[in-house]
Amino acid sequence: MPTASATIPDTASGAVAPEIAAAASELVACGSLEMGADAPGDAARIAELLPAGTPVYVNHLPKHDISYTLRALIALREANLEPVPHVAVRRVASREEVKGFLEKAARVAGVSKILLLGGDIAAPAGPYQQAADLLQEDFIGECGLSQVGLAGYPEGHPRIATDALNAALEQKLSLARERGLSPHVVTQFSFAPNRIVEFCADLARRAPGVPVYVGLAGPTSPVSLLRYAQRCGVSASLRALQAEGMRAVRLITHVDPTDQLLMLARHARTGSASNVVGVHLFSFGGVARTVAWMNERITIRTA
Repeated sequence: MPTASATIPDTASGAVAPEIAAAASELVACGSLEMGADAPGDAARIAELLPAGTPVYVNHLPKHDISYTLRALIALREANLEPVPHVAVRRVASREEVKGFLEKAARVAGVSKILLLGGDIAAPAGPYQQAADLLQEDFIGECGLSQVGLAGYPEGHPRIATDALNAALEQKLSLARERGLSPHVVTQFSFAPNRIVEFCADLARRAPGVPVYVGLAGPTSPVSLLRYAQRCGVSASLRALQAEGMRAVRLITHVDPTDQLLMLARHARTGSASNVVGVHLFSFGGVARTVAWMNERITIRTA
């Protein structure tokens, strides 16, 4: 990875203390990002600017079966990055399809962990209604996997009650361990840092020792950011920000996630988000811009 010097710009919260800047840099260096299954060429671009072994999650596109992600997974492994496929269980047509995919992904791309999601279609395409259904399969721990990522929702889910979300996460954590898989949580992005911290603190009490990667919306245009926010169910924090006048306008249209990263770094240092081990960047199709932002954060000099 090339080295460069950079500085974190001052934000609305004031000057950045060196220890906070260092903590923010570490959260990015230990973090991950997403890329599209239809853009395997992005793997080389990512490898130019991020450390070897950086986890890169590959989305499971609605119009393609899960094997479509293999080209991108192989490209990531060849670029000396860690490929992590999304598995949206409601889009899986059969048990044989997902079993064959996991076995092949482990064999040809060295995949050892996945991000397990329910999927956003109304009716399942196959036998799996929810992520826990796949974790109950005997083969899930026999396909070369060692880790499983599970989704976390700091703002809740637009169609699932919070109590049901918590119960489902506890079930999946238990099933993962039964299958010999080490679980971690990747959160949805949010515009409300307090909600993220509350979610992480609550999870630390309910599931001590489970690492959390906090989702951040990568640099993008205001229009794209709002579109993805509404699609991903984080409109609650958008509504809350609307009550804050011009500050809301600034945060909603602020296309650089540095402010949120610094807030998270402060909480991580004070212990209120002690289970947070890194951030996870949603690139929204803008991998080059996201990777450049991550590189700048990682290579910051605090002295």
